[in-house]
Amino acid sequence: MPSDVMVAGHIALDILPDMSTLKPEEVIGAGKVFEIGRISYSTGGAVSNTGLALHRLGIDVDLLAVVGADWVGRAIIDYVRGYDSALGDHIRVLPDAASAYTIVIEPQNHDRTLLTHTGVYHGFGVDNIDLDLAANCKLFHLGYPTLLPRLYEHDGAGFLELLQAVKDLGPVTSVDMSLPAPDSPGGQADWRGILRRCLPFVDIFVPSIEEIMFMLRRADHDRWAGQIIARMTAEYLADLAGELLEMGVGIAGFKLGERGLYLEASSDAGRLACLSRIGQAPAAWAGIRTWRPPFQVRVAGTTGAGDAAYAGLIAALIRGLDYQECARWACAVAACNIEAADATSGVRAWEETEARLAGDWPTRAL
Repeated sequence: MPSDVMVAGHIALDILPDMSTLKPEEVIGAGKVFEIGRISYSTGGAVSNTGLALHRLGIDVDLLAVVGADWVGRAIIDYVRGYDSALGDHIRVLPDAASAYTIVIEPQNHDRTLLTHTGVYHGFGVDNIDLDLAANCKLFHLGYPTLLPRLYEHDGAGFLELLQAVKDLGPVTSVDMSLPAPDSPGGQADWRGILRRCLPFVDIFVPSIEEIMFMLRRADHDRWAGQIIARMTAEYLADLAGELLEMGVGIAGFKLGERGLYLEASSDAGRLACLSRIGQAPAAWAGIRTWRPPFQVRVAGTTGAGDAAYAGLIAALIRGLDYQECARWACAVAACNIEAADATSGVRAWEETEARLAGDWPTRAL
């Protein structure tokens, strides 16, 4: 049966040691032994984080990913099947390959540091996409091309090839990013050139503000290190979104952490005609601009918050909500997510989230 959404791209095993008793400065102490809490794990990466969040929100979703023939790969598939046995059906096991994993370093609820291994994803490209499945979904969401070398190498030729192949089949296309290490191959790629070539084939593009500034506003990114979100103004966000729209994307936006979510769309309803595939009226989105505040919650961990926000946005789109409600749902699902330490367990069912939104749930001032 065709699904509403296909989520393709990066999946990994997230390993989360409880480091809440350690101060951030203690973590880098060499030659020492520290007592920490128990270890927990979950799947991570966009396929897991966004895909499982969509499943919890009641959206019919297919997860398309690859793992290696090792215990990490088996753990990933078993974890996903714990939500629904069918969710592991399109995760391919590749022999003689190592699965991707990430160690999450988060002392005393300090902002996390990720130690990640790409593994099997070095060769991920268009031939790993089940185009028959993609042809029948309403929305195709690709996660983390920044971690997929075959996509960003050669000026993004593989990224462009994949997007063109999927877009020719008709679904709405959506892309999420991750922040590459500056000295990594992904961090050294010409992302401005890659995005200029690829965004005409991307209908929805909502990276984090740090990710897109790393790619397009590197001087500001480096100068404002640690203060990027605090420095954002409506004028700056509109200018940055305008640059993405000029590159050809249909709907641009930014995940802003404790300052919510920003969305802006092309003023050309023709560019947004694809939205009719998901039951949205293109004219109702043409030229929209909104900045929604985050909801107040008790933070247990920030892992997967951006992926959860994207899931909330996509779920609201699929359910036919207007742009203001889509942005509001993105903030709501992200808020639920950060109430749990891992990347997925904090996300609630659609009805439960809807009831919470209908109550007196305070937001933070922008």
